[in-house]
Amino acid sequence: MPKLSEVHRSRVPRWRDVPPQHGRRFVVTGASSGIGLEVARALGSAGAEVVLAVRDRAKGERVAADLPGRAEGRVEVRVLDVADLSSVRAFADGLDRVDVLVNNAGVLGLPEGRTVDGFEATLATNHLGHFALSNLLLPRLADRVVVTGSRAHLHGDLDPDDLAWERRTYRPYAAYAASKLANLLFLAELQRRLTAAGSTLRATGAHPGSTATAITASSGSAALAWVGSWGHRLAGMEPWQGALPTLYAATMDVPGNTYVGPHGPGEMQGWPTTARRAPAALDPGLARRLWERSEELTGVAFPCA
Repeated sequence: MPKLSEVHRSRVPRWRDVPPQHGRRFVVTGASSGIGLEVARALGSAGAEVVLAVRDRAKGERVAADLPGRAEGRVEVRVLDVADLSSVRAFADGLDRVDVLVNNAGVLGLPEGRTVDGFEATLATNHLGHFALSNLLLPRLADRVVVTGSRAHLHGDLDPDDLAWERRTYRPYAAYAASKLANLLFLAELQRRLTAAGSTLRATGAHPGSTATAITASSGSAALAWVGSWGHRLAGMEPWQGALPTLYAATMDVPGNTYVGPHGPGEMQGWPTTARRAPAALDPGLARRLWERSEELTGVAFPCA
């Protein structure tokens, strides 16, 4: 896989061919629309078994009906609300063997609010739920966990002692950027722990650049909803191309802690290559502290395997 320091951006290969995935089982969270749906579609086309982990079963069943592999029984719909720990535990309890977990579900621009578990809603959806799900499924995983980041993490300011924004003024974009920084810290710390435990599992990550999705649909802001869909459609990529970094991170033989994004200017558009990380995302002390706080809040710990 070419690194930005090793290849001119204009010469990055136009990777779009997912290798055969027959006999491999993937779980994709947030798979009823946007990036998640395109990831599921591509995996199904490559012969994989795909579990669509969605909040709305009816919507999940509708989109599953048209996915490759559905007629052969390779596409399954299961209910999962990553912002609700009881849902996360029930979902994990209902699964057996999984090769790859793709933590894709996410929200952006939410007004300040709390989940049923009392967590700040953006962090709960984008980080804490996936943190719990990943650790619960690790004993049943055969290959890897894929974490979804964002260019917004470059602006993230994460305080592990104020994850609920009780001491700071809540701002929707700041909360989103902090949650995306949490994703990359989780990626690095998960790989560190897997390596220390002698595990062959790996953690990889990806971000979609500027892609037209419905991620801002729950923001309550018409302006944000427009930017999330039509704004990015005018200036960014279609979901199928925005899904490519995730697919690369999920299916290619890359080292643990690899982070993939589009190759173009500002990593807004383009083809999969190594992505940039903020210095804070590489801070091992911050990563360990976030992990400890995440364990305390979710009640889910690293299974040491």
